[in-house]
Amino acid sequence: MDINNIQESDIPTSAEELAAYEAKFPHSKDERMAQKMAEERRKFLAKQPSDKEMEEKIVGHLREIYDPELPVNIYDLGLVYDIHCWTNEVSMLKMCKITMTLTSATCSFSQVIVDLVKSIASRQEGLEHIDVDIVFDPPWSQEKMTDDAKLTMGLL
Repeated sequence: MDINNIQESDIPTSAEELAAYEAKFPHSKDERMAQKMAEERRKFLAKQPSDKEMEEKIVGHLREIYDPELPVNIYDLGLVYDIHCWTNEVSMLKMCKITMTLTSATCSFSQVIVDLVKSIASRQEGLEHIDVDIVFDPPWSQEKMTDDAKLTMGLL
């Protein structure tokens, strides 16, 4: 009997036939399914970006988010201190934590900025979740801005 060409008449109909079938073909259906799932997982993981690549993609998204009160994006403004990504072992998708600050602790648009940063997960394939940690130490200063941001703000 060819395992890849099983006919209806080959299907065991009694306990004795089932025992004989399992003896002849020792890999159970569950084992074959597990092997297939493992192969699918390997293929899925091969298509996923590395942690570093995901961090770079997030930087691109952060450069599209502008401070509502300034004509500069939050990344070039120097508000982002750290981006750390890793793979969720269950979903196999990326999780990221962004540590950032605001230009001031009393920023009236703080929740808008945080929500925009968190929304990156809905726009980036392979990214499950972003956690945003707002810190005020070290405090933000103009020295954290890129030269392009300083030029835009008339500081150069």
